[in-house]
Formats: sequence, structure tokens, C-alpha cells
Amino acid sequence: MAEIELSILSRQCLDRRLPDQETLKKEIAAWQEKRNAIAQPMEWRFTNEDARVKLKKLYPTIKK
Repeated sequence: MAEIELSILSRQCLDRRLPDQETLKKEIAAWQEKRNAIAQPMEWRFTNEDARVKLKKLYPTIKK
């Protein structure tokens, strides 16, 4: 989830040059406030079944 949020931050807020660190902090704080106000949940598209197929070697098989 953190990587997704950083990607969104990069595309929505950091897609231009900022003159100094203080401006950067202000821009990120404003973006963060707006993002938190939306409170949009993550929409996962990679299901457990998908993971079991793609990462078969990492998932143990459970025998019943």
C-alpha cells in the first residue's frame, strides 16, 4: 500500500520542479490532507488465488 501511495504522490504532486525543501514540505502536506480527507479505500485487484498461481513456489499447499 505504501508503494501505491508513493506512486500516487509522485504523479499528483511531485511531477514538477519545486524551488526548495520548504515548498516541497508544504506541497506534500497539502496533498496529504486532501488525500486523507478523501479516505478512498484501496481496490485490490490481485486476489489470493492470483497470488497462488503467480507465486506458486512461495505459497505452501495445504492438504485437507
